[in-house]
Amino acid sequence: MDNSGIYVGLDIGTTSIKVIVAERVKGQMNVIGVGSERSNGLSRGVIVDIDKAATAIQSAVRQAEEKASIEIKKVIAGVPANLVKIERCRGMIAVADESKEINDEDVQNVAAAALVQSLPPEREILDVIPDEFVVDGFDGIKDPRGMVGVRLEMHGTLFTGPKTIIHNTRKALEKAGLQIEQMIIAPLALSSLVLNDGEQDFGSIIIDLGGGQTTAAVIHDHQLKYTYVDQEGGQYITKDISVVLNTSIENAEKLKRDYGYADAQQAADDEAFPVDVVGQSTPTQISEQYLAEIIEARLDQIFDKVKQHLDEIRALELPGGIVLTGGVAAIPGITDLASERFGTRVRVFIPNQMGLRHPSFDAALAVIKYQAALSEVALLVKSALTGESRASVALDFANASSGQSANQRPRAEMPTQTGQPAQSRPDETEQPADPNHKGAVERIKGFFNHFFD
Repeated sequence: MDNSGIYVGLDIGTTSIKVIVAERVKGQMNVIGVGSERSNGLSRGVIVDIDKAATAIQSAVRQAEEKASIEIKKVIAGVPANLVKIERCRGMIAVADESKEINDEDVQNVAAAALVQSLPPEREILDVIPDEFVVDGFDGIKDPRGMVGVRLEMHGTLFTGPKTIIHNTRKALEKAGLQIEQMIIAPLALSSLVLNDGEQDFGSIIIDLGGGQTTAAVIHDHQLKYTYVDQEGGQYITKDISVVLNTSIENAEKLKRDYGYADAQQAADDEAFPVDVVGQSTPTQISEQYLAEIIEARLDQIFDKVKQHLDEIRALELPGGIVLTGGVAAIPGITDLASERFGTRVRVFIPNQMGLRHPSFDAALAVIKYQAALSEVALLVKSALTGESRASVALDFANASSGQSANQRPRAEMPTQTGQPAQSRPDETEQPADPNHKGAVERIKGFFNHFFD
């Protein structure tokens, strides 16, 4: 499947909103437009003022539209992992066709059956991923369409999140005049961008160091197994600098970006720079090392909390190590500091696309790559969440194969359209996870046996 066409990724972060427009042609993803706007109406990764957030999103989208020379109507939005729960789901149906040949409608029906579950009123289904299909007892099937059988089962992974977070995201995008093509959990998307196939298979940890919060995600067997969110991020580092040096937040942010080091041992004690101090008429000279000590103290606190939760599930034993993403990951020396604190291999992922060579763009780029890589059967399963018709899914794939897209025509030819928020099914069930990680080393098996027992 080609999946060519225009993709628009949206990352709604606490400190900035990123929009990336990319064109996929013959398997090659080319970025053709980028928008970045300072966030408003967000706190710790969550939209708390819908109108302010919608205005900021509109501004970032306009920037991307001008650079890409298109009008953006549909976006792939990343959502934070706050309070996300990972559960197993299972559905079973009788094949409807008289010939007993499994088709698209059967896949949608078995996915809908897997989603018939009881949820607390404050939670909503975010995503569902098919792990395997079973046809008349034969398991391990990735795409059952075209096969003949009487009974079709689907075993999958279900992600649920707080209804407030999901609703506010949808409402802000609706007010911004945008349709949601897909909502993707940020760590799930990041795994497809920052990890190679071996790292996703044998197990790795992604730590997203954002402005408002830090998210740790454990990936194993190509699946998201665990998430932990610490409500501290780059904003806390900036506030620490502001308080300790008695300078404004704006000055503190500039100092962090221009002179900051994550590891005080790498900073020079004899290199100084002026700092405007509140209540003083002349700037005060501050050394690089002193600034680094302030930054390192906060990062130590964040890393200690994350490590404590990762140690509880023995995730640091995974061979893939840690990959750092997010804007804070750009601070010099952070790799060495994290490696020392976590006791494992650490690297920072930086996109190689021109104009995006900064880890703050990882999340917006990740949702594009994740969506473009989805198989047709995976999209059919996801359509059960929204009740999207089989014909509509088929049309989307026809458009993708021919290179057409709702975001592709020139702006002058395209009417403005306000999208409707996707509706999700109200019911879902919870089932315990059953790890079966073939070929993994014994210590990795022990980790997941300990985690899922």
